[in-house]
Amino acid sequence: MANKWSPDSWRKKPILQVPEYPDLAKLEEAEKTLSGYPPLVFAGEARVLKRQLAKVAEGEAFLLQGGDCAESFREFHPDNIRDTFRVLLQMAVVLTFGAACPVVKVGRLAGQFAKPRSDDTETIDGVELPSYRGDIINGIDFIDEKRAPDPERMVQAYNQSASTLNLLRAFAQGGFADLHRVHQWNMGFVADDKIGERYKDMAERLDESLNFMAACGLMSETAPQLRETEFYTSHEALLLRYEEAMTRIDSLTGEWYDTSAHMLWVGERTRQLENAHLEFLSGIGNPVGAKIGPTTEPDYLIQLIDRLNPENEPGRLTLISRMGADKVEDALPALVRKVKAEGRSVVWSCDPMHGNTVKASSGYKTRHFDQIICEVEGFFAVHNSEGTHPGGVHFELTGQDVTECVGGAQAITEADLSSRYHTHCDPRLNGRQALELAFAFADRLKEERANNRATVMKQVVGGI
Repeated sequence: MANKWSPDSWRKKPILQVPEYPDLAKLEEAEKTLSGYPPLVFAGEARVLKRQLAKVAEGEAFLLQGGDCAESFREFHPDNIRDTFRVLLQMAVVLTFGAACPVVKVGRLAGQFAKPRSDDTETIDGVELPSYRGDIINGIDFIDEKRAPDPERMVQAYNQSASTLNLLRAFAQGGFADLHRVHQWNMGFVADDKIGERYKDMAERLDESLNFMAACGLMSETAPQLRETEFYTSHEALLLRYEEAMTRIDSLTGEWYDTSAHMLWVGERTRQLENAHLEFLSGIGNPVGAKIGPTTEPDYLIQLIDRLNPENEPGRLTLISRMGADKVEDALPALVRKVKAEGRSVVWSCDPMHGNTVKASSGYKTRHFDQIICEVEGFFAVHNSEGTHPGGVHFELTGQDVTECVGGAQAITEADLSSRYHTHCDPRLNGRQALELAFAFADRLKEERANNRATVMKQVVGGI
């Protein structure tokens, strides 16, 4: 941990992407209120996640991280939470069963409210107002009173996150995640196409395996691993006033943990080495992540790693590459090679969403499914070439049947975007597209693990 670090030491550092609150007294009151609220997650849970991510770093597991681009107050509903959780469960089962690989499940849920902006203001029809920065800061409606940053939104975000976490824990531990229910997870809009058929076939093969295990005495009643699942939360640590208010000393270790989520990450816009966001993340005990793009220099990346993980602790740091499909195989190899050569332990994850955002002719922001697939394939190819482990994927997705990303087996076109375009910020994969990707990754992971086994066998034979 950094010397002389405290939860508020970031306030002495330069900072970007910070809202200007008009009422400072109201802001201080909201921060005080939050600091007295119970933690949303516990330090012990964050440590368990870190140990699981250490296995990912060592090539023994795979990280699946996904959820909303930005949670909203308006669309807060238990059905939406359930459907997103269900999609992640489906993807995890596909990856686990298809690739025989343990999957660490981390949601962009229960705290993913704040969003960085390219410009501080937005102008429509000659009217200039503050940019929308996520529901935790201001409202999306282009109205003066909605766009003014309101600190009471932090308290509302906490309450919504608490409710979301309560429901997620109930789903994860209360029987919804039971592997015997894998057929019931298949949503109606997925069940009737080729992806649904492939999922059904996998579910039937899983049933056969579960029936065999039951015959051997292993069933939901006797094996909690079949009935329950571990699920963690994450979000971008952008609004540091909120994160500071949620940071507490762990009574068991005496270390500081940000109790707003199990895992926090920093984006490309705010990861300057001497700025506030890295200062904050450097001192918390949670596993953390950092987004890296095509302009990232290898020497800078080592400095970033050492800033966030000076003890080179496995599982502490996840590097989330977001290169773009046309840049990943050119920009990523030098970074992977440098990190490997310097002996740094990191989880390599791929965000194929943010580098592939385009504007459709209709004006909607969208992402092409083929480009998303292409970037992930390039990510795998780079790691295969460099002898490193492609540790995970990071998606913006929803369980709702939206039409925000074009392409895939569903063949969504630009003309379809307006039919069910619901996102408050960036376009998300729907459940059908997410499953299609999961099957593609499962095939790729299965191939990678087979290649690794072949390499090990050659080494064994060669040593005899």
